[in-house]
Amino acid sequence: MKSAVENLEPTRVKLTVEVSYDELKPSLDHAYSHIAEQVNVPGFRKGKVPPRVLEQRVGRAAVIEHAVNDAVPGFYNQAVAETEVRPMGQPSINVTEIPAVTGTPGGQLVFEAEVDVRPEITLPALDGLEITVDEAAVADDDVTAKLDELRERFGTLVGVDRPAQDGDFVVIDLSAKIGDEEIDSVSGVSYQIGAGNMLDGLDEALTGLTAGETTTFTASLAGGEHAGEEAEVTVTPTAVKERELPEADDEFAQLASEFDTIDELLEDLRGQAAKDKASDQAVQARDLLLERLRGDVEIPVPSGVVEAEIGRHLEAEGKEAGDPHGEEVREEITDLLRDQMLLDTLVDQLSVGVTQNELLEFLVSSAQQYGMEPNQFIQAASQTGQIQAFMGEIARNKALAVALRQVSVKDSEGNEVDLSEYIGSDELDAAGPEGEAGSTESPESAESAESPESPESAESPESPESAESAESAASPEEPAEATTDEQAEVAEEPKPKAEKKPAKKAAKKSTAKKTEKVAEEAGE
Repeated sequence: MKSAVENLEPTRVKLTVEVSYDELKPSLDHAYSHIAEQVNVPGFRKGKVPPRVLEQRVGRAAVIEHAVNDAVPGFYNQAVAETEVRPMGQPSINVTEIPAVTGTPGGQLVFEAEVDVRPEITLPALDGLEITVDEAAVADDDVTAKLDELRERFGTLVGVDRPAQDGDFVVIDLSAKIGDEEIDSVSGVSYQIGAGNMLDGLDEALTGLTAGETTTFTASLAGGEHAGEEAEVTVTPTAVKERELPEADDEFAQLASEFDTIDELLEDLRGQAAKDKASDQAVQARDLLLERLRGDVEIPVPSGVVEAEIGRHLEAEGKEAGDPHGEEVREEITDLLRDQMLLDTLVDQLSVGVTQNELLEFLVSSAQQYGMEPNQFIQAASQTGQIQAFMGEIARNKALAVALRQVSVKDSEGNEVDLSEYIGSDELDAAGPEGEAGSTESPESAESAESPESPESAESPESPESAESAESAASPEEPAEATTDEQAEVAEEPKPKAEKKPAKKAAKKSTAKKTEKVAEEAGE
């Protein structure tokens, strides 16, 4: 097989591939065999019809067409590997020559494949780069904030006879009209003022109302068949409640933790705050490094890939092609693709691989996130073709972590910052399980060698929910309501916060959409 590359644009190439008759012959033999099983020829058993007889019945052109259709994807992938182009998206293939359809068998297969590719990107040298992050000192206010968070988890709701204010919980009746038509209504929904997860203008409308008062305001609906239309919304709070926090004393420490005194609890919270500060430094260092890399290189983004991602985004949103929402997310999708190409270049430059354990850990974690059995999630991910995409995203995040090891990270006071807890170390990588380093095989080891898919389009910033989805807008962390006779006790101990691994985590927005898609399809 011969292949040649022609650069059409910085982000698009044309591959010309020539396949000899001998190289195509296995596909031709398979085509003869497959067609022989489909046709009935008197005097011959199915699958035993000689090629000469088959050609008389269906024509050699049909056999060649079958063989070419089967063979082209494999020869295309082989040409991609040989020429070391880095495709983004699906190729446009044009067959320009096929073997002889009459006369003596022979000739060759020639096809052209145009495809968007990752452009050549030259990254700056990492050694010598210096990044400055915030100091990790823990202030008393940080400890107080963590204590208040804990107290809120053990708080109760009590009714108040006063106008509603920011942070209050209200029980509301709500209806939305367009003209004289009521398009939706809900009753008895709990909502925390300031949450901002229902309708635009709802927080402002509720602030200052007492139980039983009614007000009307205009809002743009964010979902449903009336999305984007202006509706007249009427809302009535039927109850106003505030969160009552327990006293921060020894009794609370015993209720909310394993400690006997409030002083011991405060000391532990100070340690937690210190860990959070260190984690924040790692997140900040990662973001600053990515910002530095972005600022030093010019990265053209293939327009075809952008359009394809916009199309996928609109389809996922249930919108038609050409919907104005596509233009709203164009810049965000373009930026995500630009970052992906930059990080893919970093992956290549640092020779970063993904081990089976890393992939398995990600898949198991994603399965737990969606309450699924790991095997069920892995099977769904494989069936929907997402394994390669997951591996690509894991590799990009891992490359950022490896890159952070090569730059100098200091805090605002000039002190060296040790991020090894979050980004690992070369020594730990070298001491990994034997035979795993650099492995890029999936758990099934059956994924093809295709380049990782481009990320699913980014979710646009979450817009306020319309009145149609108001029932699901109650705060997920709403505290228990106090009974009339006595305050309800909270028997469950608080769950510890999940440890952050900011520079290595793969739960970026694009991957989050992929895992969500896999979970949805597995649940169907």
